[in-house]
Amino acid sequence: MKVLLVEDDGSIASQLAEALRGENFAVDIARNGEDGQHLGETGTYDVAVLDLGLPKVDGKAVLKAWRAAGRELPVLILTARDGWSEKVEGFKAGADDYLTKPFRTEELIMRLRALVRRAAGHAQTRIVCGPLGFDAQIGTFELDGLPLKLTGLEWRVLSSLILRKEVVVTRTDLLERVYDGDAEVDSNSLEVIVARLRRKIGHRHIETVRGLGYRLTAAAK
Repeated sequence: MKVLLVEDDGSIASQLAEALRGENFAVDIARNGEDGQHLGETGTYDVAVLDLGLPKVDGKAVLKAWRAAGRELPVLILTARDGWSEKVEGFKAGADDYLTKPFRTEELIMRLRALVRRAAGHAQTRIVCGPLGFDAQIGTFELDGLPLKLTGLEWRVLSSLILRKEVVVTRTDLLERVYDGDAEVDSNSLEVIVARLRRKIGHRHIETVRGLGYRLTAAAK
C-alpha cells in the first residue's frame, strides 16, 4: 500500500510518514499543493492524505483537479478546518473521508486501510486466498491459521496481490506501490521479494504471467 501525503506542516508530515512506514506503508510527501497535484496526477497510489490549507494551490483545488483528471484514488482530507460547511465542500470536491486536527494517528491509519480495502472492492475486512488470510483492517497475514511473519517490502507486495487476488498485477504497478518515490531500486528487486514470498506461502500460489506481472491465486495448479 502506498500513500501520497500532501501536508505543509513539516512536523506533522514527518511524524505521520514515520508512523505510516512503521505500519508497512510506502509514503511520498508533497509540501505544497502544486507538487501534490502533480504527484497525484502522475503517480500510482492506493490512497491520499490531503491537507486543505496548502501553499501555492489550496487542497480543495488540488482534489478537484485530481477528479477532473479522472484520478479515482481514495482521498482523506486532514485539516484544522472543522466547520460543517468546510466538510460539505470537501466531500463535494470528491473527498472520501475527513479527519480534523488534532487527530490520533492510529485512527487515521485505520481509516486509510478501510479506504484502500473498499476501493479494491472488498466489503469484508478479512480477505482469503487459499491458505492465506489477510485482515485488511489491522494489516496482519495468516497462513493456515497461523501468523505469517513478513518484512515490510514483502508485506507491501503481498497486500497488493491479495487485494487484487486472482487478477494479474503488473510488475510496474507493484514496483510503484512498494517503494517510496525517492528510493533506489535494483532491477531484480521485485523478483527477489516474490521468490521469498513463494518460499513462505507456497510457490504455486503466486503465478508469473510472462510479459505482464504476477497473480495471487488460491488454485493449486
